[in-house]
Amino acid sequence: MKLNKLAVAVSVASLFSMPAWADINVGITVSATGPASALGAPQKNTVALLPATIAGEKVNWIVLDDATDPTQASKNAKKLAEEDKVDVIIGSSTVSNTIAVTEIAVESKTPLLALGPVATLPAEKDHWVFRMPQHNAIMAGAIAEDMVANGVKSIGVIGFADPYGESFMAEMKKAAEAKGIPLTVTEKFNRADTSVMGQAMKLIAAKPDAVLIVSSGTPSALPHSTLVERGYKGRIYQTHGAIGRDVLRVGGKALEGGIFVTGPIVVADQLPDSNPMKSVINSYVKSYEAKYGAGTVGPQGAHLWDAYLILNNAVPTAKAKAKPGTPEFRAALRDAIEGTKNVVGVHGVYNISPTDHFGHDARARVLVKVENGAYKLMRAE
Repeated sequence: MKLNKLAVAVSVASLFSMPAWADINVGITVSATGPASALGAPQKNTVALLPATIAGEKVNWIVLDDATDPTQASKNAKKLAEEDKVDVIIGSSTVSNTIAVTEIAVESKTPLLALGPVATLPAEKDHWVFRMPQHNAIMAGAIAEDMVANGVKSIGVIGFADPYGESFMAEMKKAAEAKGIPLTVTEKFNRADTSVMGQAMKLIAAKPDAVLIVSSGTPSALPHSTLVERGYKGRIYQTHGAIGRDVLRVGGKALEGGIFVTGPIVVADQLPDSNPMKSVINSYVKSYEAKYGAGTVGPQGAHLWDAYLILNNAVPTAKAKAKPGTPEFRAALRDAIEGTKNVVGVHGVYNISPTDHFGHDARARVLVKVENGAYKLMRAE
């Protein structure tokens, strides 16, 4: 009898000495510093708004800064997967960094809610990766439609010489040529470049009716201002990676009249009340600005908020099948995310499936024009 009592006592004591297996560990790597900090800093800020529990379970949000360095992003992901034993990874802020994180997520069989819109992956890698930003094809399609509506007959493109630039330019080429609009000249530049004068002069010499700039963060202002300063008079378009207060500040008056494709959050107060995302957007904006100040919110942090909303929807289903902290839970969570239906987020209404790991439709995009240093809604789906 004494031995039995002792065994029970030891068993109970050991339970209290073990970490709580029900805790859900979420690993996050973002570019809070470095050239892409305009993307990563608001994502890091958003973590402070996340709840302490999901589906009644404590959540540990583990945040690391990869400093806009793909190598560091890979190291962060490896630490999160191997040392912190996370159930899911969120990140990173750029496509290049997200590709680096993807390798670790796939290797460790950990679902990844990507903040960079990695367009294509082999099926065995795509299995574990879900994207929060809109697919480049959806965004390029909106630009092509506006070009047709405004009589654009030829396009010049200048974009980042990186995976994001290459991917969006490829989608733009398909969307434009499907409308009978050829790309007459394509130029590239790097995120850290301090001048794009040579590329701008080649674009102007080609005399396209419109120029598309494919970049992200504050470097997006450089080719735009250079084109305007050198006298280019055609329409200038930018992608959703270029949206933000810092871009407007750096570009100044040169950005006036520029047309950007973006998520609806950028013009939340201009959306009709019938828009299904408006109440979710307003809730996020209110929370973010209550902590960081009026006018501080932007679309990049909202991608991380949408990742939380999708997790919040998927965790109860996964928890019914396995315990957090186990390979079985990670697999169940992956399956639950892939089954996401009609989750209303900030950037769209998510319907994820085995053949679509983005989950957006045309409601996830709007076109805005810069007027008096602010974004004005042009067209929403």
